[in-house]
Amino acid sequence: MFYVGNAFSISMLRELSNTIVEFKKISLEKARELVKEKEFISFVGHPSTAEVMSKLLGIEIPANRISVELDMGDEVLVMSLNQRLPEGKVLGKEELEELVKQGKIQWWLVRVPEIQPII
Repeated sequence: MFYVGNAFSISMLRELSNTIVEFKKISLEKARELVKEKEFISFVGHPSTAEVMSKLLGIEIPANRISVELDMGDEVLVMSLNQRLPEGKVLGKEELEELVKQGKIQWWLVRVPEIQPII
């Protein structure tokens, strides 16, 4: 499966133990290519974040507050902030757009390879 979200958590690996996970920083252009060529499931929890991601990626990213549990071979496109927010802070559309202008957004492709090395 291919997922799109704005966070990655170790809890997504609930059923996988001793797992290698690959993180690759990618460009916005590469992120746009990925969402246009693959079917995806969004797990973006806030409508304002989904709206900004849709604008940046050029494709509708629905708000979809679900839990994700990854399997071998799954990939996740993550829009990540370069800063830690204050406790309980939820960013609005304008605040997110300002972070984009400031270059404080990164894109990551996270993969759980199908073939895992023996540890």
